[in-house]
Amino acid sequence: MSSDATSAQLQGMDSTAGYAEGAEALAEQYESVTFAEVHREVLHLIPARPGRVLDIGAGSGRDAAALAAQGHRVVAAEPTVELRSLGRRRHADRQIEWTDDALPELPGLIAAGSRFDLILLTAVWMHLDERQRALGMGRVAGLLATGGRIILSLRHGPVPMGRRMFPVTAQETIGLARGHGLDVLHHAQREDPHGRPGVSWTYLGFELPR
Repeated sequence: MSSDATSAQLQGMDSTAGYAEGAEALAEQYESVTFAEVHREVLHLIPARPGRVLDIGAGSGRDAAALAAQGHRVVAAEPTVELRSLGRRRHADRQIEWTDDALPELPGLIAAGSRFDLILLTAVWMHLDERQRALGMGRVAGLLATGGRIILSLRHGPVPMGRRMFPVTAQETIGLARGHGLDVLHHAQREDPHGRPGVSWTYLGFELPR
């Protein structure tokens, strides 16, 4: 299949394709590594003082639960009902506000008018096409409180069967962030914490200046 045909096929898929069917297995995969290991490159960017945190694409709730345990007030946005239900059950002992919302529009969160001190986008951005990424960055930046930070990870490598992912670079992502007035705090690469062949990650940190 040509690259143009592959791109057209990906464009036609939903950004959450493959997640509902594999929710149980994916939740086990997510929970098999700790929050500290997954985010070791950016732990220093997480506010020490408890604040308002938004986890976009929260999946099984691993990260939301870890941040809630640190005293943060966490909103977990997860559009896949199966993952959202699993997360609610698995982390029922944590104070997490679960919501059904998704990039690029984030209509519910935008309508609520909340502002967050930290927004986490873990393994989410590559599910959006170029137009959606441009729109999504504006939506996410608009949810930041002054001085708030975004921690964002980009997945590189082969696309799992049945999923929709696009090649995305740090340079493009940094350009979009700067276009919305965000400063770059961090830029690093690392291997895949799950040890998957050919998969690597870029971690980026942004801040809305005071």
